[in-house]
Amino acid sequence: MMPEGGMKDQAKEKVKELARRFRYNLGVYKKSTYNETQVRQEFINPFFEALGWDVSNKQGHAEQYKDVVHEDAIKVGRSTRAPDYSFRIGGRRKFFVEAKKPSVNIKEDISPSYQLRRYAWSAKLPLSIVTDFEELSVYDCRIKPEQKDKASVGRIGYYTFEEYLDKFDEIYDVFSKDAILKGSFDRHAQSAKGKRGTAEVDSEFLKEIESWREMLAKNIALRNPDVSIYELNYAVQKIIDRIVFLRICEDRGIEPDGQLQSTAESTGVYPDLLNRFRLAESKYNSGIFDFGADAVTSRLKIDDKVLKAIIESLYYPKSPYEFSVLGVEILGNVYEQFLGKVIRLTAGHQAKVETKPEVKKAGGVYYTPQYIVDYIVKNTVGKLVAGKTPEEIAEIKILDPACGSGSFLIGAYTYLLRYHLDWYVENKPKTHKKAVFQGRADGWYLTTAEKKRILLSNIFGVDIDSQAVEVTKLSLQLKVLENESRESVDQQVKLGMEGILPNLGGNIKCGNSLIGPAFYDAGQTTLFDEDEMRRVNVFDWDDAVRGFGEIMARGGFDCVIGNPPYVRIQTMKEWAPTEVEFYKRQYVAASKGNYDIYVVFVERALQLLNVKGRMGYILPHKFFQAKYGQPLRELIAGGKHLDTIVHFGDQQVFAGATTYTCLLFLDKRGNKCFRYVKAHDLNAWRVIGDAVEGDVDAEKVTEKEWNFVVGSGAQLFERLSEMPAKLGDVAARMAQGIRTSANEVYVLELVSDEGELIHVRSKQLDCIVVLERESVSSFLKGREIKPYQVLPSGQVVIIPYRVEGGRATLVSESELKQRFPNTYTYLRENRSYLEGRENGKFKDQ
Repeated sequence: MMPEGGMKDQAKEKVKELARRFRYNLGVYKKSTYNETQVRQEFINPFFEALGWDVSNKQGHAEQYKDVVHEDAIKVGRSTRAPDYSFRIGGRRKFFVEAKKPSVNIKEDISPSYQLRRYAWSAKLPLSIVTDFEELSVYDCRIKPEQKDKASVGRIGYYTFEEYLDKFDEIYDVFSKDAILKGSFDRHAQSAKGKRGTAEVDSEFLKEIESWREMLAKNIALRNPDVSIYELNYAVQKIIDRIVFLRICEDRGIEPDGQLQSTAESTGVYPDLLNRFRLAESKYNSGIFDFGADAVTSRLKIDDKVLKAIIESLYYPKSPYEFSVLGVEILGNVYEQFLGKVIRLTAGHQAKVETKPEVKKAGGVYYTPQYIVDYIVKNTVGKLVAGKTPEEIAEIKILDPACGSGSFLIGAYTYLLRYHLDWYVENKPKTHKKAVFQGRADGWYLTTAEKKRILLSNIFGVDIDSQAVEVTKLSLQLKVLENESRESVDQQVKLGMEGILPNLGGNIKCGNSLIGPAFYDAGQTTLFDEDEMRRVNVFDWDDAVRGFGEIMARGGFDCVIGNPPYVRIQTMKEWAPTEVEFYKRQYVAASKGNYDIYVVFVERALQLLNVKGRMGYILPHKFFQAKYGQPLRELIAGGKHLDTIVHFGDQQVFAGATTYTCLLFLDKRGNKCFRYVKAHDLNAWRVIGDAVEGDVDAEKVTEKEWNFVVGSGAQLFERLSEMPAKLGDVAARMAQGIRTSANEVYVLELVSDEGELIHVRSKQLDCIVVLERESVSSFLKGREIKPYQVLPSGQVVIIPYRVEGGRATLVSESELKQRFPNTYTYLRENRSYLEGRENGKFKDQ
């Protein structure tokens, strides 16, 4: 293998030669007759090959593993629906490149930059490039694109071909394949993040569909006085799902472009829209458009102006979204947040959208990052299917018992699709005509029938929320349609195939994974009203129709994966007291102290697994030491179920939440030892797998507190553990440190101390402010506290509390205003931000 410096030097020489050749014939290349295809072949392709990318797939990788995908441009009218290049690592997009001919002015022309930014923003790619080789512009694509934006908006790098050598390190150290593999691209993207104006696609699309929900809910409630709360929530969700599905199909070229838009231009929009939905029902037969099961939406009245506003917001020029590149994973993130709210009806039958009580108490909904999903899937599903044939894999049953919007099931399904395609390609693909076909550029693809078969055979989910169940189905069905075209879909219709998409009613079900029929004490359902029964939503796993009776009769599931809810029982008692007591009676893990609901999901997973089954969850590691975790620790230790723990310490996996998590992998049949991985640097672990790890003897695991140490400190820890006195034995009280949930406001950088007043920098306001010295205290983290000394942190924290007798009470607004007027003014400036913390939990407080 060539040393890193040698690779870089060779790359620089190749770029030097390309620049020399371009300079020599510049006049020819600048003519309008010299087209995009020519510049791609002669300059852009060799340029990125010099950066280490296999642009022409000389290594002969299958379609899903190609370094670079030259997107087939989906022609819609005069526009295209795909970027020219998609650069990938392990099949996942990292950045797009949009190519133009040299006669185009990359620096000033607004069209190329808008086109690129729209693609990359919709695909949630942080950085991407526009180039004609003469010029190369790098864009931060997290800034929402607007059609009239100047070409300079979002541009964070600009180079002419004359500067490629002088600025070569800047380009190579971010966009070379080697740099991306080492994490330099991600670090560079992160360093550019957070600038004013950034608004990522999922947060913007969430605002969009939340506004649709509010418009639809209010209008349906107004025009349909007999509609119930349940029907209203169902109808709004169903209409949005159907519109989103068809709009995505349009941009993917599966449905005729603009068909929804033409519907919006008619009079009597909703009747026309229902006709569109019925046509889709006969075509897809998927459940999304099933009017046999939907007795609500077809009888509603909805005003034209509401539907027109929704549909028009999905099309150019109002829409910044390019749905052809909007992945189902991104859509799942949007819907996960969307499902955190529910529509209520007031006494006057007016619709009001509110945060669900459990979500409000939890401080919001937090979506699992894709890299966590991928890791869990690889280490559960991946290990189960390794070396198996498609026939053998068909017997493997994968479950997420709290599937939410379906992120883990999408991850598992994606893994299975790739595994199956690899297997067929490596095992005489031409003999598997029902499973694979040869498409563009001789690449192999799974047939729609095979994708449906895999989904129906392997993927199963349950969620207590009926809307979440529908979203999971929608996401999985959109995944089936990836790489499909209008021609392939129409061909299946002509052949009379029974529904292009699978009906997932038997795979994804609605119910409470933790509560079975025993909840009703010998059938005394009369004690519960209809609303409470719907909220509890009992689920019978052994029922052959409503549950998964056939799977359970064969011993259970092979794999349970997911991110179970994290809800403390003190909080849950406020809206589900009956369930709390049931869990205490029914589950060992819930038998002690103020437990968190995730411990019950771990016990339930072990119950649902067959004898060879495997579980993979992301969850808090608090149960390792907490008193309430003792029963679960005993349960796991007794069965020697531990297989792997990936411990993240105090590093934060979930954006916007302070939750101390780990990855927990359990085997039903037990192990003699388990793997313990301590990830000291989350980003280093994510990008290159850097961590301290080692094996731990299962005999050392008991119901006592879990404190595992591997690596160089293991022997010292063993010796310290043998000492009789521990900190907990001598310390009077150990409390949790400060949690503001708004450090950007409360924690400030000290600039200067003027005695009674101090100058500090506010991260939230991005400026220096003057506060009263007595309103703040020094802010220290663990790393600043050393043996025999405390290192200065250079930070202070606002403490709006009065501490007396060891108890802290919040200072009243009037007292704060009188004693600390500067601090009061500063907090007022940040009021809207502070009230928005934890999903509006602090509104009006």
